Parts: sequence; structure tokens; C-alpha cells
Amino acid sequence: MTSYLLKPGELALKGENRKMFEYILKQNLKSMIRGTGAVVERTHGRFFVRCDGDAEVRVEDALAHLFGIAGWAKTQTCEKTVDAILAACVEEAKLLVLHGMRTFKIEARRTDKSFPLDSYGIMRLAGAAVLEAVDGLCVDVHHPQAFIEVEIREKAYVFGAAHDGARGLPVGSAGKGMLLLSGGIDSPVAGWLMGSRGLRLDAVYFHAYPYTSDEARQKVITLSKIISRYTLGLMLHIVSFTGVEQRIKAHAPEPWLTVLLRMAMMECAEAIAWKRGCKSLITGESLSQVASQTMENIACTQSRTRLPIFRPLIGMDKERIVSIGEKIGTYEISILPYEDCCVLFSPPHPILRGDVDEAKQRYEALELSALLEEAIATSEIQCC
Repeated sequence: MTSYLLKPGELALKGENRKMFEYILKQNLKSMIRGTGAVVERTHGRFFVRCDGDAEVRVEDALAHLFGIAGWAKTQTCEKTVDAILAACVEEAKLLVLHGMRTFKIEARRTDKSFPLDSYGIMRLAGAAVLEAVDGLCVDVHHPQAFIEVEIREKAYVFGAAHDGARGLPVGSAGKGMLLLSGGIDSPVAGWLMGSRGLRLDAVYFHAYPYTSDEARQKVITLSKIISRYTLGLMLHIVSFTGVEQRIKAHAPEPWLTVLLRMAMMECAEAIAWKRGCKSLITGESLSQVASQTMENIACTQSRTRLPIFRPLIGMDKERIVSIGEKIGTYEISILPYEDCCVLFSPPHPILRGDVDEAKQRYEALELSALLEEAIATSEIQCC
């Protein structure tokens, strides 16, 4: 039987509602490992997962994608005796050497105060045992390459090679939001970030065939599936926007095309959000990254909506956004050369600081209501 210890991270800072967050975390994890035979247990601020060896791959994949934990590790469970604990520390140290580690530090936590050694005593004896038994390791208390951790609870738990968790809050603890998802770099990262704050997600993608290709559509579906591994599923609404774009292209001044198109997308996304029980919209906007994302143009595009709009990337530069995309696995998909409809309809000289009142007047003159209703009614839903 394999055991994993989970560190809850931010959940430990919660007050009277901590039990609610922990309950959601436990239910999310049970959902992610359903069918493996693994068991989830909670004891005194820690979660444990126990499974047979053939379920390890699925369990570890779930832990790597689980919002709400700061870290996790495959853990040895041993009797609460000094000899058993020291032997386990030596075993973990040998594994560290196999992984190329050369420096280590022992950390100990003693919840069971009846144990005869305090935390410092455990660290001192365990460190000495490792140095005596394992060649190639030395102690570095300031900048170790690896830790060997000991926790004394109802049993003793010893683990070495720990993994960072996805952190954040459990999905579903903050409600539900609608992500405006394009095939670009930014919006998948925005969705992931809001998922890490506890939002369950739906997503909407605006497709304008034949101006956007089937490959662009498939790219967005693939991105949705990557995000859904973290958010316990995602309903993707694929909205045909060809008629809306043609109306805007035919009747709006060229500099206004992108702003008016984004106003239509926001109105449409909000209508779908209300139907799906989403209480917020999420976009990948980053202030002044492109012409449509100046402060004035953002005010124009949000003028058609009432729901709160979350923009987790608003203060980030492109390098930071790309680094998150690489980390979560969306970047390589996002840079595939299939453009979305916003890029294809971008005018050569877009308006940079649109006036909200003028934007509203131009938008109303387009008379898009019927086209938007038809686009929503004919939208396709993909369960990702």
C-alpha cells in the first residue's frame, strides 16, 4: 500500500470556515481519483491518500493538478520508535542520492507531544544517522538541495522527494465563472489562475468559419481539456460569430472594428453565463498589451455587461504570462499558427482610446440583438 501526504497550504489560514474548504478539497480529490480504489483520509491538518501500486500514476497525476494543496509526497509510514524513524530517514536519503542530490536538511514536526524526542532531537539524530549510513550527502541547513521531513502524529511519517502542489483554493469554493477563451496565450492562463482561486469554469469560444479554421477550433478544444484537468471538467460553448462579424465589418468604421466586436462578445458571453449559473466573466486582458486593452477601450468593451469581470493578467507582462502557460501546458498549443477571429479582423490603425458614449452609440446602431440571439441558440457545447 502506497501512502501520500498532502500539505493544505492556504487552507491552513482559514478560520471558522476552514472545514468547508477542506470538505470541498476532499470531494474534489475523490472525484479525480474515482475508480482507482484509492482512499482519502484527513487527520489534524493533513490529508493522506492511500492506494495500491497500480494506481500510483493516476493518483500522482491527480495530486499534480489539484488546486488547494501546497505540496505532496510519497510517504513512508512507520512505528513511532526512534529506530524505525531513523531507518526510514536513511532510506529516503538513499533515494535522494539516486536522484543526484548532494545536500540535505532534516525537518521535523511533532504533533504528538508524548513522543520522547522534541523536533530538534529528531532532526539531530536523523541527520547523524544519514551522514553515517549514506555516502555522497552532506548537511546544508541554509540552502539544501532536498529535505527529509519527519512528522510525528498518530504514526510517524517520513518523506523526502516532495512535489510542489498547484496551491490556491479548491475548485468550487468560490462559485462559477465564464471564461472568454480564445486560441491565444493569455486567456487559458487567465482561466487557470481563476480556477486556482476556487472558481469552477465554463468557457465560451467565438468561431467565425470560414474566416477562422477548423484547426483554430480544435486548438481551443485542446486548451479547454488542459484547463479542465485542473478544474474538474469544463463546458465549452462554441458560438458561431460569422454573422455578427460580417455585420460589424460592413457597417462600422474600420478603427472601431475590434472594440465593437469585443463588445458583442462580452454581451453574448454574459447571456450564456446567466443561463449557466455563472456569476462572473473572466478575460485574458493585460493593460495596454494591445490596442483593445487600453484603459479607455476596456471601459468600452465592458459597457455591455453587468456581471463582475475578472482580469487576473491585468498587471502582468507577456514574459510572466508565457512562463505560466509553459508551466501548465497551454503555451505550446497556444502558439500553433491558427488565428482567432479577433486577430483576423484587427484593423491596421485601431482606435486607441475610445469614448464609452460614442462606443455605445455605434454599437446600438449595428442592431445586433437578433444576430446574437441566433448565435447563442445555435451554439455547440463540448464537455471537456
